[in-house]
Amino acid sequence: MPVLVITGTGTEVGKTVVTAAVAATALAAGRSVAVLKAAQTGVRPDEPGDAAEVARLAGPVTTAELARYPEPLAPATAARRAGRAPVHPHEVAEAAAKLATEHDLVLVEGAGGLLVRFDAAGGTLADAAGLLSAPVLVVAPAGLGTLNTTELTARELRSRGLELAGVVIGSWPAEPDLAARCNLADLPDVAGAPLLGSVPAGSGGLSPAVFRAAAPHWLAPRLDGTWDAEAFRVREAPPAS
Repeated sequence: MPVLVITGTGTEVGKTVVTAAVAATALAAGRSVAVLKAAQTGVRPDEPGDAAEVARLAGPVTTAELARYPEPLAPATAARRAGRAPVHPHEVAEAAAKLATEHDLVLVEGAGGLLVRFDAAGGTLADAAGLLSAPVLVVAPAGLGTLNTTELTARELRSRGLELAGVVIGSWPAEPDLAARCNLADLPDVAGAPLLGSVPAGSGGLSPAVFRAAAPHWLAPRLDGTWDAEAFRVREAPPAS
């Protein structure tokens, strides 16, 4: 898995923190890591973007950002309004492939969900993943509504012949409600892929040292971690009705 594409079921689901956890866990396993942010929106030129936040939390990773637009919009819209050139899927694929020649693992973090448009032609992160023949990790929220958006994302990946590596819950609440607890059993079913981790809510606010020490415990062995999906599901199981 030299390249892993990380998308979400929508915005604000924890993609960047999950990307940082995957990077930190890979670094702890002795792998060299690069993080590619295809298009950064809603951040000024003098502000740190998502790739910089991954590096702050995870440690010594190579970071790259193909484009940055000031307004917090879909990349195609943000590029058009800023009067700047958009990012195209082939550019994302080429940048990731180059990084893969120099690193053990390249994490490509998208913007928003799988089909958020990069350019006026409708190019998306899914197109870049197809060009790379790379597996896709889906970050999903824990609570009510996540089953629908997760299944829609999984169906789109399958329709394109892309591999869904698994699902990671981007923000597991300290006091999960009934829906979140039930979703632990239902998410793998609707996705047709395993649950590969659960990142505690607020993890992005941890100190880098604490984050790096904890990250392997949030992710499954396929992502170099020690997290056990079945043990977690049993521990967090809802009470009998």
